[in-house]
Amino acid sequence: MQVLAKAPQGWPCLVLNADFQPLSYWPLSTWPWQEAVKNVFLERVAIVSNYEDVVHSPTFEMHVPSVVALRDYVALDRTPAFTRYNVWLRDGFKCAYCGAGGHGGSEPGTERLTFDHVIPRRAGGKTCWENIVAACSPCNLKKGGRNPREARMPLRRPPQRPSMYELQAQGRRFPPKFLHESWLDYLYWDVELER
Repeated sequence: MQVLAKAPQGWPCLVLNADFQPLSYWPLSTWPWQEAVKNVFLERVAIVSNYEDVVHSPTFEMHVPSVVALRDYVALDRTPAFTRYNVWLRDGFKCAYCGAGGHGGSEPGTERLTFDHVIPRRAGGKTCWENIVAACSPCNLKKGGRNPREARMPLRRPPQRPSMYELQAQGRRFPPKFLHESWLDYLYWDVELER
């Protein structure tokens, strides 16, 4: 991951909760600069940090926000949405059977990942947190319509419903390709940063 001193292309704005924690780590909670400016004017956010760049209209000019904080706290203790992407994040973008990554690189990827029912639907398996895992295509094809015991493919760990805090912790393992230096005081990553 690279730390940029110059504003990244498109001036993305880091969005923090009212407690100055990011709303999410993966994907990192950012807005386009236009959304950030709109929410400043609607008084939904407070500007924490700015880029050096300025945007203006015929009657107004302002520095582009690089970090904003919501004025009202958004509770993160809610149950996370059951989505394919959140299943992949829960499983660390790795196959639950063989441990292969989504695309073999150091960054999370999904090119080779699929969505697998541990107990197949034909055997009464439900589409829920406790029965769905990330699986690479070869493992998914090999397992077919069998359960892991029948296919002799043990799970690395049983699937379970994650909390938002668990997904956040998992997201910190996958930093984006770049961060702006104004964001660093508000983020924590489990990797070394390149300057």
